[in-house]
Amino acid sequence: MSSSQQPFRLAVIGSGPAGVYAAETLLRSPQVKNGELEVSIDLFDRFPAPFGLIRYGVAPDHPRIKGIITALHRILGRGDIRFLGDVEFGTDLTAEDLRLHYDAVVFATGALKDAELSIPGIELEGSHGAADFVAWYDGNPDYPRTWELDAEQVAVIGNGNVALDVARVLSKSADELLRTEIPQNVYEGLQSARTTDVHIFGRRGPAQTKFSPLEARELAHPKGLQVVMDPRDVEQITEAEWEAIKADKRTDQVVQTFVGWLEEQQRREAAGEEPTDREGGPVRRRLHMHFWHRPVEVLGEDGTVTGMRFERTRLDAEGNLEGTGEMVDYPLGAVYRAVGYHGSELPGIPYDPRRGVIHNVAGRVTEADGTVIPGVYANGWIKRGPVGLIGATKSDAIETIASLLEDIESGTLAPAPEREEDAILRLLEDRGVQYTTWDGWMALDEHEKSLGAAAVDADGEPRARIKVVEREEMVRVSRDGVQQPSHV
Repeated sequence: MSSSQQPFRLAVIGSGPAGVYAAETLLRSPQVKNGELEVSIDLFDRFPAPFGLIRYGVAPDHPRIKGIITALHRILGRGDIRFLGDVEFGTDLTAEDLRLHYDAVVFATGALKDAELSIPGIELEGSHGAADFVAWYDGNPDYPRTWELDAEQVAVIGNGNVALDVARVLSKSADELLRTEIPQNVYEGLQSARTTDVHIFGRRGPAQTKFSPLEARELAHPKGLQVVMDPRDVEQITEAEWEAIKADKRTDQVVQTFVGWLEEQQRREAAGEEPTDREGGPVRRRLHMHFWHRPVEVLGEDGTVTGMRFERTRLDAEGNLEGTGEMVDYPLGAVYRAVGYHGSELPGIPYDPRRGVIHNVAGRVTEADGTVIPGVYANGWIKRGPVGLIGATKSDAIETIASLLEDIESGTLAPAPEREEDAILRLLEDRGVQYTTWDGWMALDEHEKSLGAAAVDADGEPRARIKVVEREEMVRVSRDGVQQPSHV
């Protein structure tokens, strides 16, 4: 690359794992590392703080997943990726703006809407999408500060990681969550919750759950919690299925966890013993595991949830799920559906509403007819749908950035002869956008840690962090902590 040529300017929309890994993959490519290609990357996010799904979509008591922030923090802290937060694509910044100021753009906006569960009564008051509840307890600034937790009997529909997160948060005492970064309003809401029984329903059996063995065991960890199993759900497993379970170590460990809970429950019942939590303490709440239950209808009265109807299911001879015709009703005061996520449409970007993804081939964004749109790419869940673990976005990024590099190599993409790096900052300032920066995040990070240090958890220990929820406060702390340069 000649010294007179401009660097290749890339915009990445979304600062969660998919966005950060896309930027990092480009920076680590041989073309960049050997000096053949010079790049300049701006990473935009609609929130004032970075990290996307990890900050606003993962339960606060999941420190192993939250640990991914450490890796993302290390990448963004190097200084070769510019973070610009509190910038909303489609409002503060348009597709036309990106075409004018960048040579290419990668959309990594994720999938944070709830997938639909199309059954009668799903619209009743007290019926919620799990993603909305997650956003509330994670302090998403775009959501209300309060959440109604008056129901004693609560259902969580689904057998994936999000269902487990929701069930665990509903099952734990608020004091147990004080050791995490939950905001004060969330602590107060959970402290006043009237929940006594949480029911997790899955369409298939214990062997078809999507949890890891550790995640299954953690369900019984909350203090004062009793796990309740239905013997029928284990008895229904066929000999052929048991053979398949034994042949898979992960599945066997998960199922044996459920079997262990059932055996302990039956032993206590036979001995006439009172139930206890895992440490032998008194029971405060119960977590009921229900398998082989297909949702049929949310029951209600006067527009409010009063229960739910399920059909019991089984596996046929080919291993496919089928209904038995047996209907079972449960009295409930609230229902949380955790049946998957769905991506949101982006203004001016071709979108598949059925799958909730941007039309693309190997990360290259296309029109609905398959015509490639030069210089526009996608990565992560908005590219492939909300499946796979967070780490899978790394392999996604490798494919997407390989497509981008191929397009540069072929001459389809090339740096524009004249582009000022700070022109985008002047544009945002002219529009009155109070964008935040990486240095601003560092200021907010320290502020949240200082809030935690000034408070204590249930054991009297200082808290690691208290998350700031209000967007205006996040922006104020971020911008007050950094000398804002003028680009006028």
